[in-house]
Amino acid sequence: MKNKPSMSIIRGLLFTYDIENTDDLEREILIASKDINNEKELSELFDELTKHEFLSYTKNEQEWFIDSIDHYLSINDSFDTVFKTMATYFSTPVNDQRKFMQTLLSCLKQYKSAH
Repeated sequence: MKNKPSMSIIRGLLFTYDIENTDDLEREILIASKDINNEKELSELFDELTKHEFLSYTKNEQEWFIDSIDHYLSINDSFDTVFKTMATYFSTPVNDQRKFMQTLLSCLKQYKSAH
């Protein structure tokens, strides 16, 4: 049975970047050093901080993340419910939240297919 698309699980996956997450100066510096509005740098950040966590989930959970992002992109959601509730270590605001999510989705699909 497929899980229903969920914004809260997407936000959960991005908790790594939230200032409410446990203090880790090295991680905070890495996040702040990347231009998250640059697709290449954002992908590098996901490779460094999101890949391992994503791969620690079950196949069903991985599908749920991918399907959820896919669903909200397909209905032209702005992802405000994710970004407006999150204070991050990003050094600049996310200029295009949909592009951010498209990059995340692309990375997640790549991680899944490689394993």
